Amino acid sequence: MPRFFVEKANIRERRVTVFGEDAHHISRALRMAAGEHITVCDAEGTDYDCVLTDFLPDCVIARVESSCPSATEPPYVAVLYQGLPKGDKLDSVIQKAVECGASRIVPFESERCIVRIKEGETEKKAARRNRIAAEAAKQCGRGILPTVESAKPLREALTDASGFDLALLCYEGAGTEPLPAVLGRVRERMSERPRVAIMIGSEGGFSPAEADAAKAAGWIPVGLGRRILRTETAPIFALGALSCLWEL
Repeated sequence: MPRFFVEKANIRERRVTVFGEDAHHISRALRMAAGEHITVCDAEGTDYDCVLTDFLPDCVIARVESSCPSATEPPYVAVLYQGLPKGDKLDSVIQKAVECGASRIVPFESERCIVRIKEGETEKKAARRNRIAAEAAKQCGRGILPTVESAKPLREALTDASGFDLALLCYEGAGTEPLPAVLGRVRERMSERPRVAIMIGSEGGFSPAEADAAKAAGWIPVGLGRRILRTETAPIFALGALSCLWEL
């Protein structure tokens, strides 16, 4: 069933109003008609089964038949911190991370990044990346609309560790613990819906100085097994480990 996100303010008295590109997609691209069903999500975790009733020039209106909490959201909040990779790899990372349960993606620039933050381009790129996240959320049936932040320097990203129950630095250098060992050790003392941060470096990884700074800020260095994973593979691997522990 087609799935669309709307602002909660657009759901009133058991009526949903869909505007913009989604309204055009329903009426023109999908050529749907009155009486057909769509799923609407308020981006806060509630799904609405709706029946289309009216097609207006600037919007589509549907009647709410029933609502229920989304069954597709993980029992944790996962935030991915991703070092800026080359080319269009970040597009793929965003798409797959949303499918794997990430609620927020934070790109960052580190010492070994080839791609650099360019002043004046961050907001434009963030808008495009959020469109990619939104499309992925619709496709995989998410109950929230994951967001992609504007890229920031690594030193700023490191300070976020205090806001999480668990902050994991995926690192191929010395001094790491296996990811399963860390997750197993902390699982019992985690909150009911734990907030977990995962940080992945760019193609060049993290310098020893950056790894030390991350540890000092509260990030736990973890290893992802015996093989070195590409920067676009590592986040999916790590998010999959969270899903295996808490969902499957």
